[in-house]
Amino acid sequence: MVELRQRLGRLGLTTDEDPPALFGPATRAAVEAFQHRRGLRVDGRCGTQTWATLLEAGYRLGDRALLRWTPMQRGDDVAELQQRLGALGFDSGRVDGIFGDNTAAGVRDFQRNVGITADGIVGPATVGELLRMRARHRRTELVSSVRARERLRNTPPTLVGRHVAVGEPGGLASALSAFRSALVEAGARVTAMHHPDDSIQAREANAGQADLLVGLRLDPDVAGCATAYYAGYRTESEGGRRLAELIQAMVPVALEVADGGCRGMSVPLLRETRMPAVLVELGPAGVIADRSRLLALTLAAAVEAWAESAWE
Repeated sequence: MVELRQRLGRLGLTTDEDPPALFGPATRAAVEAFQHRRGLRVDGRCGTQTWATLLEAGYRLGDRALLRWTPMQRGDDVAELQQRLGALGFDSGRVDGIFGDNTAAGVRDFQRNVGITADGIVGPATVGELLRMRARHRRTELVSSVRARERLRNTPPTLVGRHVAVGEPGGLASALSAFRSALVEAGARVTAMHHPDDSIQAREANAGQADLLVGLRLDPDVAGCATAYYAGYRTESEGGRRLAELIQAMVPVALEVADGGCRGMSVPLLRETRMPAVLVELGPAGVIADRSRLLALTLAAAVEAWAESAWE
């Protein structure tokens, strides 16, 4: 409890109104503010994901050596590294605070460019060069964002041959099956995922090199439809946001349910995937079950519209 409150305090989230060592209203409010700030589910509880994200928030570039490791290193220092590399023209992948293969490749490319050992390890020498070059070579847009946009522009405006991953952790198997069939009919190659762990679904989609991921989640406490896309560290997935907007424009109207809107989030299914991804949350269960076929057809129409979109 003491460490939780200290870490929140270092991020400017005060808990002083609560007695020492007590998780009171002020601490809960601080946790909720942190969750909202970091794109997590806002429930006021410091669960596993919230605590892990708090630990990540404590790192600054240079605090530790960074390298491709298993499990992959995560933290605000990794995100700062990715942002600095991207601003200098080196593609380290999407800014997600995860030191994966793309980040390691971007580091080695940078190291070769500045004439230091290209070992992919971010130690004092690499950090020093990053800081030295920042003032002279700073782009207004990250190279990773530019390349992601170009990939979208250069793909055919159809689902034929596209690999779409669709997933649900339970409760929407029939809707997912109908959605899969509609996508296959439109020419897509589809991978269906039913594992309850979002990180495992993300790994499956990455391993299969999917072009797009659509996650469905049943929320029995919600009467409506809301769609999330990846946003974090002052960046967002343009492809994910565009699909989220199309889904929200079509699904609530078709199902006659409340429109919960779009929002950027950093939950594992969105943060850990390397392709545009959305998470569609639906409820109540009875309505969704009765209209599962209509839901599937409407989602497929939104995905087709996304593929046909002109990315400008």
